Amino acid sequence: MLGNFSYCNATKLYFGQDSLNYLGEELKKYGKNVQLIYGGGSIKKNGIFDAVVDILKKNGKNIIEDGGVMPNPTVEKLYEGVKIARENNVDLLLAVGGGSCCDYAKAVSVSIHCDDDPWQKYFVRFEEPTCKIVPVGCVLTMVGTGSEMNGGSVITNHKEKLKVGHAFGEDAMPKFSILNPTFTYSLPERQMVSGIYDIFSHICEQYFSGNDDNTSDYIAEALMKSLIHSSLIAKRNPQNYEARSNIMWTATWALNTLIAKGKTTDWMVHMLGQAVGAYTDATHGMTLAAVSLPYYRHIMPYGLHKFVRFAKEVWGVNPDGKTDKAIADEGLLKLENWMNSLGLVLRISELGATEDMIEGIADATFILDGGYKVLSKDEVIQILKESM
Repeated sequence: MLGNFSYCNATKLYFGQDSLNYLGEELKKYGKNVQLIYGGGSIKKNGIFDAVVDILKKNGKNIIEDGGVMPNPTVEKLYEGVKIARENNVDLLLAVGGGSCCDYAKAVSVSIHCDDDPWQKYFVRFEEPTCKIVPVGCVLTMVGTGSEMNGGSVITNHKEKLKVGHAFGEDAMPKFSILNPTFTYSLPERQMVSGIYDIFSHICEQYFSGNDDNTSDYIAEALMKSLIHSSLIAKRNPQNYEARSNIMWTATWALNTLIAKGKTTDWMVHMLGQAVGAYTDATHGMTLAAVSLPYYRHIMPYGLHKFVRFAKEVWGVNPDGKTDKAIADEGLLKLENWMNSLGLVLRISELGATEDMIEGIADATFILDGGYKVLSKDEVIQILKESM
C-alpha cells in the first residue's frame, strides 16, 4: 500500500516550439547579472545561443559566459563556476544545454555562498545546503536526465575516481525550464539514443522496487510504453516532432520525483553505471545500458513478481503455458532486442573498461538498499564481469 509522503515540485515549465518566447517573462523576476552556462559550443552553431543572448540583452542583463561544461561535469569545473559566480555577483544561473549543464548549474547554485568545500559537503558527506541558493533556469537542448525539473546534480572527481550524485531539495530545483523539442534535432544519433536509455533507466530504477502495484507503477508502465514507441520513430526519423516531443515530455516525468512516491526506489544501475563512468568518462546513458541486463538478470529471482508484470504489461509477453521465470526472461530478452535496435552499447568493455579496472569500479560503486536485493561486493564484481 502507499505510505505517507509529501510532494512538491517548484519548477515552472514552458513546453513547445514557442517556449523560448517566455524566457523574457522569467528574466524580469531576477537581477541584472546572469551567468550563461553552456557546453562545448554547439549552441553557437545551431543558433540557440544567439537567440538566448538576444533575449538577455533585450531585458537589460549583464551576461557572464561560463562555457565548456563537459558531459560529466568535474569538480574542477564546479570550483571554476563558483569562482565566476562570486566574482560577478550573479543573480541567476541560466543553463542552456543538456542534463550536464543543468546538473552543473545546480551544483554551482548551492556552492556560491557555501563556506565549506562543496565537494566534501555535498558529494562526500551528502549534507543539505544551509546557505543562500542562487536561482537556476534551464533552456533544454538534450533530453534524458530529467534535470530540468528536479534537484539532482552529478559531479565527477577524476582524481578520486568517483562520480557522485546528490538530490538537493526543492529550493535547488530550477525555477523555470524551457523545453522546445526542436532544440534537440541537431543532436548526434548516439547522444539521442543514450538519452533515451537514460530516461528508460530512470523509470526502471523506480519501478523495480517494492511489490505494491500502486499508482506509480501504472504511470511508470505508461511512460515506458510511450518511450519505446516514440524511440523507434525517432531512430528512423530524428526530426519527427511528435516523437521528439513525447520523448522530451517523458524524460521530464521520468525523474521529477512523481513516480518515486510510494516506492523505495533502487538506483543500483545508476550506481554501477556512474562507477564505470568515473573510470572511463563514457557517456552516461551508455554506461547504464551496458550494466542493466546483467544487473536485472541477477536480481530477477528476488523480484520475480515485478519482472513478470514488466514482461506482460510493457512488452506484451503472452504468459500462456509459461512459468513465471520464462515470462520474465522473455521480457528481458525483448528489452535487449529494443536496446540493440537503438544501437546502445551493451558491454562496458566497449566503453573503455578493462578487467584490471573491475576491482576499482566495484569499490567506487555505492551500495543502496531500496531494490529487491542488497548486493555484496562480490556480487557487484560478478555483475561487472558479466557486463564486460
